Amino acid sequence: MKFIVSSSYLLKQLQVLGSVINSSNTLPILDNFLFELDNNQLRVSASDLETTMSSTLEIDSTSQGSVAVPAKLLLEILKTFPEQPLTFTVEDNNTIEISSNSGKYALAYAPGEEFPKAVVLEEPSSTLVPAEVLATAISKTIFAAGNDDLRPVMSGVFFQFSTEGLIFVATDAHKLVKYARTDVKASQAADFIMPKKPLNILKGILGTSDAEVKIEYNDSNATFSFDNYTLTCRLIDGKYPNYEAVIPKENPNKLVMDRSQFLSSVRRVAIFANKTTHQIRLKIAGAELNISAEDIDYSNKAEERLTCDYQGDDMQIGFNSRFLTEMLTNLQSDEIQLEMSLPNRAGILTPVDGLDEGETVTMLVMPVMLNN
Repeated sequence: MKFIVSSSYLLKQLQVLGSVINSSNTLPILDNFLFELDNNQLRVSASDLETTMSSTLEIDSTSQGSVAVPAKLLLEILKTFPEQPLTFTVEDNNTIEISSNSGKYALAYAPGEEFPKAVVLEEPSSTLVPAEVLATAISKTIFAAGNDDLRPVMSGVFFQFSTEGLIFVATDAHKLVKYARTDVKASQAADFIMPKKPLNILKGILGTSDAEVKIEYNDSNATFSFDNYTLTCRLIDGKYPNYEAVIPKENPNKLVMDRSQFLSSVRRVAIFANKTTHQIRLKIAGAELNISAEDIDYSNKAEERLTCDYQGDDMQIGFNSRFLTEMLTNLQSDEIQLEMSLPNRAGILTPVDGLDEGETVTMLVMPVMLNN
């Protein structure tokens, strides 16, 4: 088994696949990349049992076979090569030899048969989504997903496909983000919960692609195929909470203001907030927004006044500054709208501008109780 491949082309593909591999694996074989050679096509795979990702490379070869090569060692050596063709030859003494312009390097390999097989989905449903749309949907929602192992359904992103459009939701019970598209539709209704790790990997590579992503899914697994990549992952089992029920429908108090100005103020004032509660207070009266924070233990306090466009009753409401900062940073618009009903009901943040046709972003942040 022998093949020739460009060093930088191979490195680029392996670095993407390397993000699948865990730093400590229960099965030693998972510390390897699986190389499957079929004449001039090389399929490289990486897996952590939950997620398996593979990439197909065009190479120069006339042989066939499969071997598992140590991932860390291979990535380290590839990073040191300038751009050049490398020749990989599988020797009889259980080593694979790499020949470069300047030398030869041998690594031990494991038989390819030992590598766990990727799941093949039986009769899956499928939907086509433009890579750009999927990348935006992931980056707009993933930050709001929880990290609580006791509530695994909240540690992923909820995909809800229907003939009307696509909806992506993430929540950790303190904040919630709903990203919807009506310009991309699915042929039939379906919903599933995607874990964070494969989504982060997808987010990293979708941004540079202008392909259509084919998403195939059944009750337990989902596969994403685009360009020369295929990613298969196990879905989170369970029923997603009814997120529509927590979004307040009647919000008579509406505040519109410049996003970057609001964000800068929140960041500055938050430095003076209590380090455990991160509580900041918004006091709105007329066209004036007063943002303040106080840490009584250390006698630290800060207060800023901003002008805003406000319709509604005068009110005071408390928020966790970290959640507010995360949401404002994630929105790209020039102006944002904050809708509220009562100081103990969730506030709804939405961008006023900068959205595509058929795109909506709704962010919900739970208030914190103010101690007067």
